[in-house]
Amino acid sequence: MRKKIIIGVIVIVILAVLSLFLLMPKGPDLATYEFLKQPRITKMPDQKMLVVTAKGDPNMAAGKAFKLLFQTYYKIPNAPKALALTPRARWVGDMNVKSSWTGYYALPVPEATAQLPVTDAVPEYKIELLSWAYGDVAEILHVGPYGAETPTIEKLHRFIQSQGYRIIGEHEEEYIKGPGMFFSGDPAGYYTIIRYRIAKTK
Repeated sequence: MRKKIIIGVIVIVILAVLSLFLLMPKGPDLATYEFLKQPRITKMPDQKMLVVTAKGDPNMAAGKAFKLLFQTYYKIPNAPKALALTPRARWVGDMNVKSSWTGYYALPVPEATAQLPVTDAVPEYKIELLSWAYGDVAEILHVGPYGAETPTIEKLHRFIQSQGYRIIGEHEEEYIKGPGMFFSGDPAGYYTIIRYRIAKTK
């Protein structure tokens, strides 16, 4: 009898997990980003962003920063609550020394958002509403681990220069597909848009 109960519980758990997987909203359609494997120049409007500022190596800081970012975002009234949100980050510091980086982890919010919801304070992180300037941008899709981005970044830099532009903004990344909430997934399949604000070279 006890054995049958245990088997029944296991079957129920398996069915629940399977149902959750099948009913879960899927992430973005990655095929729509394939064209960005080649760099491009485009225009983007300025955007109001919810931003968490965290200093230090992102391998150490990013997890807590993104957790705080999403916890705060989901408390904002009228902010889209889709599960397929694509966070962004801007980086300042010596790109060769990760411990020197300051990361600005962000999600777009409705323009009408005027104040932050109440959240648990995280002393080492700052959270605020900011307007991110865009305008002319150059961007490219990187497929693969974050630690293997250098060739893709160099390709984008060469493209920017060849088109008669210069970089005027921070290194920005938009995370189309990366680690999930529960599993890190396969880093070889991560999709990251690398982006810079640019201006014509005088």
